Amino acid sequence: MTPDPYPLLPAAASFGVTSTDVTDGQPLKADQVYAAGNTSPQLTWEPGPEGTQSYVVTCFDPDAPIPSGFWHWVVVDVPADVTSLDTGAGASDASLPAGAFHVRNDFGTPDFAGAAPPEGDQVHRYFFVVHAVGEPTLGVDGSATPAVVGFNLAFKTLGRAILTGTYQH
Repeated sequence: MTPDPYPLLPAAASFGVTSTDVTDGQPLKADQVYAAGNTSPQLTWEPGPEGTQSYVVTCFDPDAPIPSGFWHWVVVDVPADVTSLDTGAGASDASLPAGAFHVRNDFGTPDFAGAAPPEGDQVHRYFFVVHAVGEPTLGVDGSATPAVVGFNLAFKTLGRAILTGTYQH
């Protein structure tokens, strides 16, 4: 299992995130699995640290059998007054908060892509992270890759709220 990638990034304040669909450290429900429900989970977070002007919500699997890990979900420019996303907000036709948008995941689609580890592979961790951003927008558009979003987050994140689910096929 690869290390938790978030301590390797610049330090940021911590705040809380919960879900009615994901229990921290526990296996994901079928709804969050690509071949089963493929539905993004509900997330509720505490307000970010002082100075938070927007949020970015991501789902990342560092245990994918490739050096770069696998991005399952990236939602950019969630307004600072929003502190939750409903179940299914990751659908391509979902109504996101004003100004927010999806960036394509590593499947190449601008939506949530559920857990899909190779059959027989190790247990994978899915880091659902709410990044508190110190600017009203991250400064990227819908054509950005998850890597470009992550690069911008490295310099604009004030805080992170992390909830981790697991899955093994």
